[in-house]
Amino acid sequence: MGILSLYCGDRLLAQELAQETFVRVCRDWNRVKAKDNPRAWMHRVAINLTNSYFRRRAAERRARRRHDSLPQASVEVPDADMSLAVKSMLAKLSKRQRAVLVLRYYADLPFSEIASVLGCPEPTARSLARRGLKRLRKEPLASELREVPNAT
Repeated sequence: MGILSLYCGDRLLAQELAQETFVRVCRDWNRVKAKDNPRAWMHRVAINLTNSYFRRRAAERRARRRHDSLPQASVEVPDADMSLAVKSMLAKLSKRQRAVLVLRYYADLPFSEIASVLGCPEPTARSLARRGLKRLRKEPLASELREVPNAT
């Protein structure tokens, strides 16, 4: 543990990493004892675990900074009745129409990406969206929903 304390600069973290190192040594003991220098292998595992820990922390910080720099949109939480109504209406569409509409209006993907996901030409994705929206607008509950934007 002394090596890890010096290497990572944090005694508590070093204790956790040493514990994980010993767990791995015990788990793989049959393989470890056959090595020329099991102690060196154990030190290498400890150093690798420490490096991985710091890489993860750096990646998390970068992701947090990227997330914090994005504009924060207000998210409306739909009520349960409305969610059920939308799911019921979507269930009446073909699988492809449903997929296009969900990818377009829920995942907010452009039609070029939707076409790529579905493995079809972009005009086909647009056509599926138009037909799906036309079908949805005929549903009795459609008038209660907010206006759905055009699929163009």
